[in-house]
Amino acid sequence: MRRRWRWILALLIAIVMAAVLTIWLLLRGSLADLDGEHALPGLAAPVNVERDALGVVTITAGSQADAMRALGHVHAQERYFEMDLMRRSAAGELSALFGPVAIDTDKRMRVHRLRARTEAHLEQALGAEPQVVQAYVAGVNEGLADLSVRPWAYLLLRQSPQPWKASDSVLAGLAMYADLQDPGNQNELALARIREVVPPALYALLAHDGSAWDAPLQGEPRGDAVLPDATQLDLHALAGVPAAPAEETDAVGSNNFAVAGTLTADGRAIVADDMHLGLRAPSLWFRVRLRYPDPKAPGGQVDVSGFSLPGVPAVIVGSNGHVAWGFTNSYIDTADFRREAANAAVTVHEEHIAVAGQADVVLPVRETAWGPILHTHADGSGDALRWVAHLPGAVRMDFAGMARAGDLDQALKTADHAGIPAQNLVIGDRSGRIAWRLIGARPDRGPGCVPQGFNTLQNSADCAPWPIRSDAAPALVDPPGQRLWTANSRVVDDATLAVVGNAGYDLGARGQQIRNLLAIQDRFDEHDLLAIQLDDRAVFLQRWWGLLQRAAEHGNDPALKRLAAASGHWDARATADSTSYRIVRGFRGKVLDAVESALLAPAKARLGDDYLQPRLAQLEGVVWPMLEQRPANLLPPGVDSWDALLANAARELDADLGKQGLLQQRTWGERNVADICHPIARALPAFSRRWLCMPADQRPGDRDMPRVQGPSFGASQRMVVSPGHEADGIVHMPGGQSGHPLSPYWGAGHEDWVHGRPTPFLPGKAQHVMTLVPAR
Repeated sequence: MRRRWRWILALLIAIVMAAVLTIWLLLRGSLADLDGEHALPGLAAPVNVERDALGVVTITAGSQADAMRALGHVHAQERYFEMDLMRRSAAGELSALFGPVAIDTDKRMRVHRLRARTEAHLEQALGAEPQVVQAYVAGVNEGLADLSVRPWAYLLLRQSPQPWKASDSVLAGLAMYADLQDPGNQNELALARIREVVPPALYALLAHDGSAWDAPLQGEPRGDAVLPDATQLDLHALAGVPAAPAEETDAVGSNNFAVAGTLTADGRAIVADDMHLGLRAPSLWFRVRLRYPDPKAPGGQVDVSGFSLPGVPAVIVGSNGHVAWGFTNSYIDTADFRREAANAAVTVHEEHIAVAGQADVVLPVRETAWGPILHTHADGSGDALRWVAHLPGAVRMDFAGMARAGDLDQALKTADHAGIPAQNLVIGDRSGRIAWRLIGARPDRGPGCVPQGFNTLQNSADCAPWPIRSDAAPALVDPPGQRLWTANSRVVDDATLAVVGNAGYDLGARGQQIRNLLAIQDRFDEHDLLAIQLDDRAVFLQRWWGLLQRAAEHGNDPALKRLAAASGHWDARATADSTSYRIVRGFRGKVLDAVESALLAPAKARLGDDYLQPRLAQLEGVVWPMLEQRPANLLPPGVDSWDALLANAARELDADLGKQGLLQQRTWGERNVADICHPIARALPAFSRRWLCMPADQRPGDRDMPRVQGPSFGASQRMVVSPGHEADGIVHMPGGQSGHPLSPYWGAGHEDWVHGRPTPFLPGKAQHVMTLVPAR
């Protein structure tokens, strides 16, 4: 009997080992090809594909079409699942992969019918060189087919990948619209509804669009709000329902800045760019260097390095030896709601949402000449949305031409044809010149149309449906101060703002901190600009620390005194080990929550179910003058004094932190723990995080400072580079190049990003060389 059990145990062990080996072999079967010779149909000549120690790819080809065909092959082998998620997220097709859990997400995007719109205007989207896009698409599908096993994530989902199409590359670009702009345009609608039901003085506070932290490139700072007196507004006289303040969302953030050649030792212009987005493993971006002959390029040769977006045949930000460029999100107003009457002409489209494991869901989309109706009212009228992403030309592949720009002027001409989400372009060229320009698709509003921003809905009688444009955009070329900076806050003067509009500019504190650091030096190199990108000084919170200390000194509340004592040594930085930063940041948050709730309460009471929560990005410019002037008419109802409001905030924070242990041990790093995982990790058991997530580092940085970092938000890339001096450039990228956890490039380079260690901008020595050859 004992012998029999030993045989059974041995058999079970063998079965388990066989199963583990099978799974391991299946997973390895979808690793990218790194070496050897591989046939790639459609090539005109062999293409070399090199990878360095971090997996950074260098493609050397005989033509642009061959380079893009090879890039498609590489993108597919390293990132096909992530590419698939991008096209599906834009088109509202995630349910076909993930089942019913994604239906609501799909409905929110399917109402825009972006796939149907893309297919209808595909020729315009492909731009002046559609054959290059088609070569990329063919390379993607060959790269996918060359894997011996479909990408590992599809195995777990028990799904098969669908072929890539040219329209999918356009949808990948539209996915960036959905990420960088609000597809539901909720903030504009929320404030439009609030404006209709509250006194003008209250609305003016809620919609105030600046603060003392403004640092525009053009025009003057808006400054803090002028507070109304009791004859204009008394919060105690307004009936209200306490409105829960908006949940804290990921920080808004991207930085780019540049210095001209007059500020460097050898006349080089230097561009710094760090685009802050949601973080995942692998990174959103894919580092690549492309080299190929092109008669339209200076010297007949393209040699461009930087960050590509898998799914799109282009280097999105980077340097080509002649110009270097980077982006931040512009937050101009790119969408308008219009109230449509109940009897307005409407076309109904039945959108069929495929759902894995069950029947399709049919979503009727009601659409007018203005756009899809997103909200219907009891009287039958509806709020229709017009958004630049709906319109032909929102995505155009012509921006890939930046790779061949020879100087600043040529790069700005390329920008005229850029079909991308509206961005702040900062650019420098080899001669030392720099420029800022608004780039990308923006509304071309005609007579009777104004950018509404935080005002009201468009009047259908006065405003006709507008087209989009990307040329003749605001710009600042060769600035007098030889310095440029943008950080998602307001860049332009009042006259320009009246044309481009405000879709929720970020608080100016981050931009002001960058501007001030640029102003205190008169000589720069790449490491100086990297130091600005990594600046985690809490300049913005200095006055809040002082407020907490004064409140504790003059008050008797025990919670205030405990918080003040625990933060008595002001670190003045958002370092991982800082207790004072965490306390002061939390204290400010509680105070703003209390004031925001009181200001929104009257609107919530009057709007009821029609109430939408706005994002009040400039609330600091309203709350701080309240705390300085302490007007009784603006004191939140139910609070006896401004001192009491501060004490209440302290008690709430003290209770929250006290639940976690000793106050003196509550560090910022304890709260700011990295949560950077593969998109599929959240659908798997917790133990899978070991293989599918980056390390859970406690990280420095936060919103409202250059080093923007949250648990799953931060610099999706960092770049500091001078055109013509790329060998001195610096780069960082989280999460690694490969989307395969068994790849040597899963997470490669991530630690340098975490710790801010300079990584060379150009690829290093080749560790793997693959040759793609024309198919016989």
